[in-house]
Amino acid sequence: MRFSRIKNKVLIILIIIILIFLLNFFQKEVKSFFYFISSPIQKTLWTAGDNISDFFGGIIESKKIKEENEELESRNQELLVEIASLRELKKENETLRGALNIGLNKDFKLAFTQIISKDISQDFILINKGSKDGLSKDLPVITSQKLLVGRINEVYDHFSKVILISNKEGSFDAKISGNEVYGVVKGKGDLRVVLELVPRESEIKEGDLVVTTSLGGIFPSGILVGQIKKIRKSDIEPFQDAEIGNSFNIKNSEGLFVILNPNG
Repeated sequence: MRFSRIKNKVLIILIIIILIFLLNFFQKEVKSFFYFISSPIQKTLWTAGDNISDFFGGIIESKKIKEENEELESRNQELLVEIASLRELKKENETLRGALNIGLNKDFKLAFTQIISKDISQDFILINKGSKDGLSKDLPVITSQKLLVGRINEVYDHFSKVILISNKEGSFDAKISGNEVYGVVKGKGDLRVVLELVPRESEIKEGDLVVTTSLGGIFPSGILVGQIKKIRKSDIEPFQDAEIGNSFNIKNSEGLFVILNPNG
């Protein structure tokens, strides 16, 4: 029994020695064999690894692209805001340049304002400056071409309400430019203005320019009101009147000027 166990041990040792010898002697062939057997498994593992790598790589790349798109969109919005600001600044500069070209700054002390709201049905507008900017009630409002728009009716801290000359509640003294024909400009609503109380014997004609006078102390003299369009005259009435075409376009105008020193 004991001899049998020793014999088995010796046999196992011999087999191990033979295997070691064979592995050393046929090392190249053994490696080739194992490579051949394992290559399909390795290929599958490599492919799976590549796919997993591509999957996670795709997620990372997609996240990166999303972040870049968000950054580009944010920058695009900033650029749009900058463009809008530049356009507004350009408009403001053009308005100021127009005022300088006709010497408004020499005639008056001015405050540049912009229209922030319009109500044509009520013949008034809101401008973006108020008492904090030195504005007060009854100050005249004109365009950069020295065309009369109206006067300030209500003043708040940072904005003001301007009653247009076409407002039914408004009237002021005016005359025909170049002669001494006087009358009263009266608002009729809906942006309509009429020159009233012109003596019947006074000569006026279509195309005459109507300007303000200092009578009444509402507006400084020489501000353009508009141009005579249609005259209404009767032989039995002591006065004649005329419709005034006002070239102020409330729908398109934005930049206006408030005269801070109307009395000089």
